[in-house]
Amino acid sequence: MHAPPSGLVYAIYYPVIAAIAVPANLVAIAILSRGRCGLSKCITRYLVSMAVTDFLVVITGVILNRIVGIYFPLSVLSITPACSLSNALIFASRDSSVWLTVAFTFDRFVAICCQNLKTKYCTEKTAAVVIGTVCALFSVKNVPSYFMHEAKYIIENIPWYCDIKLSFYTSPAWRMFNWFDCMSVPCLPFLLLLLFNALTVRHILVASRYRRRLWAKSNRENHSDPEMESRRKSIVLLFTISGSFILLWTPSVINFFYVTISDGYYPNGSNLNDPKFILQESSNMLQLLSCCTNTCIYVGTQSKFRDELKNMIKYPLNIIMS
Repeated sequence: MHAPPSGLVYAIYYPVIAAIAVPANLVAIAILSRGRCGLSKCITRYLVSMAVTDFLVVITGVILNRIVGIYFPLSVLSITPACSLSNALIFASRDSSVWLTVAFTFDRFVAICCQNLKTKYCTEKTAAVVIGTVCALFSVKNVPSYFMHEAKYIIENIPWYCDIKLSFYTSPAWRMFNWFDCMSVPCLPFLLLLLFNALTVRHILVASRYRRRLWAKSNRENHSDPEMESRRKSIVLLFTISGSFILLWTPSVINFFYVTISDGYYPNGSNLNDPKFILQESSNMLQLLSCCTNTCIYVGTQSKFRDELKNMIKYPLNIIMS
């Protein structure tokens, strides 16, 4: 996350994202935490943790970095130490959000494709351990991010703004960290999501053909399969969350390889017409947009979530009208 660029599009886009994502994630956390959406406790744990990390990304990446940087460029958050800390928090919350999506996808892959492992792995306790481990690991992993910046200006002995150090591009240690960072997010999660979803689809197609043959041999007039129907809702939720991530993070993967293949330098926003900068900023915008899509997915795919949302909206209205 570089300093936010100026321009009407950015000045409108980020406040709109914040206005949608903050209440959306808070509503998702509140509804899912009540456990009344017909989902297992294991799935609920993952979805709540994803909503919490998405909310943290909105606070750190959208509000504190983008909106404050655009509308309050001389605030205390623009001082280099505060800016460096903000960037480290953005990376930590972003990475945790991404890998929790991978963890959720793997959990559903195990539940659908690995019946022998399902009873041991797909539990609330395992989900809690996985969530805690992911958040702890990526918080530690992003500690070096605090030290990768230097002051862009020194005004009255006060360092202002964050610029990537030149040593970041020349030091073998920093180059290794950059490769590890980019491979861990988004390249490896991107590949894992494609892999898990491909294996899940393959298993579903094989299982569906097998169960259709069994039901055909049973000569039942009602061909409704309760087990396949229960799986369907879980599968729709899985594929929409994974598909949304893949769609919105594809430009980031393209940007990483484009920068790597070209000169290896990330643009600093000094030239807003630079194609490399446009690609980088577009990928950043879509990354941050992904923080408010999951709630829309829940509303579109989960009828009980919609019912809980309606009840939440009606509750204050009933109090006012009573």
